Amino acid sequence: MAASDKGRLVYGDGLRVAATAAVVILHLSGGWIEQTAVDGWAWMACNIYDGFVRWCVPVFVMLSGMFLLDPTRRFAPSDLLRHALRVVIPLAVWSAVYGVFALLLSHTLSLQTVVDALKNALWGHLHYHLWFLPMILGLYLVTPILRAFVKGTSRSDFHYFFLLTFLVTFLLPTLLKLRPSQTVSTWLNQLNLSLVLGYVGYYVAGYYLRVFSLSRPVRLTLYVLGAAGGVVTVWGTALLSRQSGVSDFTLYSYMAPNVLVMAVALFVLFRTLVGERVSAGGGRMLSGTSAITFGIYLSHDLFIMLLRHYGISTLSPLPPAVSIPLLAAGVFLCAAAVAWLLSKLPVVGRYLI
Repeated sequence: MAASDKGRLVYGDGLRVAATAAVVILHLSGGWIEQTAVDGWAWMACNIYDGFVRWCVPVFVMLSGMFLLDPTRRFAPSDLLRHALRVVIPLAVWSAVYGVFALLLSHTLSLQTVVDALKNALWGHLHYHLWFLPMILGLYLVTPILRAFVKGTSRSDFHYFFLLTFLVTFLLPTLLKLRPSQTVSTWLNQLNLSLVLGYVGYYVAGYYLRVFSLSRPVRLTLYVLGAAGGVVTVWGTALLSRQSGVSDFTLYSYMAPNVLVMAVALFVLFRTLVGERVSAGGGRMLSGTSAITFGIYLSHDLFIMLLRHYGISTLSPLPPAVSIPLLAAGVFLCAAAVAWLLSKLPVVGRYLI
C-alpha cells in the first residue's frame, strides 16, 4: 500500500523530519568550522556534529526513490510535469528571495542589483543550499527510464547494479582523492559508466530498501558499518585536516563510502523499527511536520543569514558543543513557522514549499 493511498508511511515521515533537522545542524556546524584552528576543541566539536549528519542529503534522495520508482504507482507524463513544476517554481522563487534578502542585509538593494541577482540565478549561480533542487529535478527527468529498469530487474541484478555503483561512484573516486593515480583515473574516465554516476545509486537504493526485506545478520552488519562510517567521517576528517594544517573535507562528500553506509544504515534502522506502519492522520505532529519539510529546507538559511548579520555564531559566546544544537533548534522552529504559513496560502502555497 502506498503511503499516499490511505495515509502516510510513518518511517518515511520520520526519516524526512530527521534529515531536515540534520541539514540545519550541518549548515550551522559547517558554517563557521573554517574560522577555527584545526587542532582546537571548537573545530573538533563542529566536525563531530557535521560529520555525523552527512547522511541527510542521501536520505532525501532515497526517500524520493522509494516512492517515485515504485512501478505500481502511476507516473504518467502529467505526473512528471507536476513533479518538475514542484521543483522549478520553488527554485525560481527562492533564488529571487535569497538574492533580494542578501541585498537587504548588505544595504545594497536597488533595481539594478536585483536585476543582477536574478541574472546570476538564471545563469546557475544559486544560493548554496538550493543546489539540491536541480539535482533532484534531473532525477525526476530520468525517473520513467529508471521505473522501467526496476520493474524488470531481479534482486541479483540489483546487487550487480549496486556493486558497480559502489565501485565507480563511491569507492574509487574517494580513494583517488586520498591517493591520486593517473592510471586509475584514466581508465575510469575511459570506461565512462555514466549510468551509475551521480545520485542514481541512492535513488534506486531507496526503492530497493523499501521493497526487499533484509535478513537480521545483514541489518546488523549494516548498523555496524553505519556506525563505523560515522567514526571514519569524523576521525578521518580530523586526521586529514591536521596533516594538511587546513580543513580537509574529502570524507564529507555525499559520494564517500563512509557517508553511503551511514545513510543506508539509518534508512534500514527506521524501516526496521517502524515497519510499514501507515498513519492516516495528516494532523499528527510527525506527518504534519513531514509535510512542510521541503519548506523548512528552502527557508532555513534565511535565519542563518540573520544570525551572521547580527554577529551570532556557533563559536561564541557559547562553545559549539552547546550552541550548535541550540541554534539548530531555533532555526528549525522559525523555518517551520515560515513553511507552515506558506502552506496555508491558497493555490500558490503548494508550489512554494
